Amino acid sequence: MDNPIIWSFIYRKAVPIALLLAAGLYLLLFASVWAFQERIYFHGRTAEITQTPDSLHWPFEEVWLDVSGEKTHGWWLPLENARGAVLFSHGSGKNISHYLDDAQYFRDDGFSVLLYDYGGYGQSTGEPSEGRCYTDIRAMYKHLTQVRGIPENHIVLAGCSMGGGVTADLAANVKPGAVILESTFLSVPRVVADTIPWLPAIAITRIQFRNIDKVGDIQSPVLVVHSTEDNTVPFVQGRRLYELIHSPKQFVEIRGSHGGGKFSSKDVYGPALKKFLDEHFKPGS
Repeated sequence: MDNPIIWSFIYRKAVPIALLLAAGLYLLLFASVWAFQERIYFHGRTAEITQTPDSLHWPFEEVWLDVSGEKTHGWWLPLENARGAVLFSHGSGKNISHYLDDAQYFRDDGFSVLLYDYGGYGQSTGEPSEGRCYTDIRAMYKHLTQVRGIPENHIVLAGCSMGGGVTADLAANVKPGAVILESTFLSVPRVVADTIPWLPAIAITRIQFRNIDKVGDIQSPVLVVHSTEDNTVPFVQGRRLYELIHSPKQFVEIRGSHGGGKFSSKDVYGPALKKFLDEHFKPGS
C-alpha cells in the first residue's frame, strides 16, 4: 500500500478516532477516581490486629467511643509519672497495631499515649472518610480532657502523613501543649498535582485535608518533621507547611522513606523530639 491518497485517507480517519479514544479513556479515569477515591485513598487500611501492647508488656486499656452512630476504638497506654499525654493520629494505612513503635518514642520521653483507629480501620466500625477522621479525633480529645481529666496544656497532638492533617484540623481549634506534624502535606490536591501532574487535581479530589488553610491558626508550639527522601509527600511541601505556621515552631529534616524515616533517622529524630518536648513539658509534670 504505497498509494499516498489511501494513506492520507487512513490518516484523516485514524487520528480523530485515536484522539477520541484517548479522551474517552481519560474521562473514564477521571470519573473512576472521582467516584472511588475514598476506596483508593483509604485502601491501605487493615482490620487485623497484628500486635497488642501486651506483647511489649505495656499496661493498656481499651477505649470505645460512640462516634456518629458507630464505634471508634483506641488503646490508652498509661505511663507511671507521665508528664503529659500524646494523642497520636496515624497515617492512611494499616491500623493502630502497626504504630506501637511510634508510641515507643513518646513513652521513652515520659508520655502516656492514646492510639486510635479511624472508622473502618482495625476494630473501629463504619467507613472511613475525611469527615469521620475529624470526628474521631475530636471524640478522643474529649475523652482525654473530660473523662481522664488531662489538662489541655499537658496534651501533645501528634500525627503522621494523613494523621498530620487530622491533627492540624483539631489543633487549629483547640490549644494543646504542643503539636507534632510528621510527613504532612499541604493538601491532598497539592500532593496529587505534584506526583501525578497530568491529572486535574483540584477538580478531581473530594478528599482535601487542607492543612495549608489550617496550620496558620495553630497557637501551640509546633514541631514539623519531614524527610528529604520522601517519595509520597514531597519535602518541599513539609517546608512550605512549616513556613505557614505563626506559632513557635521547629523544623527537623530527616532521611528515609515516607513512613520509615523516623526509624532510619532515629539518631536525628529521637534527640530532636526529646529536645522539643523538654522545652514545652517539665519532667514529672
